[in-house]
Amino acid sequence: MSDYAHRAAVFIAELDAAVDVHLDWTRRVLRCALTHEPPGEQMLADDAHERCHFGQWLVAAGPELERLDARKAHQLVSLHRRMHDAIRLICQDVHSGRPGNLEALATFESSQAGLVQRLATFKTRILADAVRLDPLTGLPLRYSLEGEFMMGQRAAHRGGTALFVAMFDIDHFKRVNDTFGHIVGDLALRHLADTLRRILRPNDRLYRYGGEEFLLLMLAEDDSEAEAAAGRFLDAVRASPVPVPGHGDLPLRVTIGLARVAEGDGLEISVERADQALYRGKQAGRDRCVVAG
Repeated sequence: MSDYAHRAAVFIAELDAAVDVHLDWTRRVLRCALTHEPPGEQMLADDAHERCHFGQWLVAAGPELERLDARKAHQLVSLHRRMHDAIRLICQDVHSGRPGNLEALATFESSQAGLVQRLATFKTRILADAVRLDPLTGLPLRYSLEGEFMMGQRAAHRGGTALFVAMFDIDHFKRVNDTFGHIVGDLALRHLADTLRRILRPNDRLYRYGGEEFLLLMLAEDDSEAEAAAGRFLDAVRASPVPVPGHGDLPLRVTIGLARVAEGDGLEISVERADQALYRGKQAGRDRCVVAG
């Protein structure tokens, strides 16, 4: 199982556990209504939505949920709070001997239904992403690239930064396969993916683009910061030869083509510009980063 697939399985297991705890809260509401059993101070607190297990899970899972769908992530938080507010009103009325508040009950039911619906959407998305990974390196393939590119453009616009596309290509990779065989070639690809992954920043997105090519989406303040980031990748690859059983360490080098995404440019033209810069880097001697003009 790839690292992402493992994390997806853990994420879904934690989501299911949080939902189970919340369903137990629903049963406590029913007991409160039928037996007038006190629901407990935690359920009646104004910040009950933050105290409950599901609320704590929402905070921890927030960054991943926002990455998948920011709008639905915010809706989850709002629906969860509305659900707790309705629960509190219902329990307060029942415990005080007042007639049940039908409006609060309707809010509780609609909020719970909306919560379940959006959680199902997230589970479907996470499972779909898990199978859209390169089985060799564990990196995502191109399926989600368009969406991530658009999210990167929005993030750059909000933060006053720039989005960059970087194309990585292993130098003389055919020579590796011809000399050592495809098993070692696969080993080299996995090793390179792990090396690059180790120095990714939180907002960086790395993809197995095809063959010995990798694609990186990253945000940077300006061209200098982006070039410095590319330099760190080059240094990391130079310092991390591939350990090949029976053959010692196999040095790897990569060439990088870097393109700043211009206003109005789409994914296709940005990738083409990065690819052209990569080609110029190959012609200039490899093992370097070339910035698109």
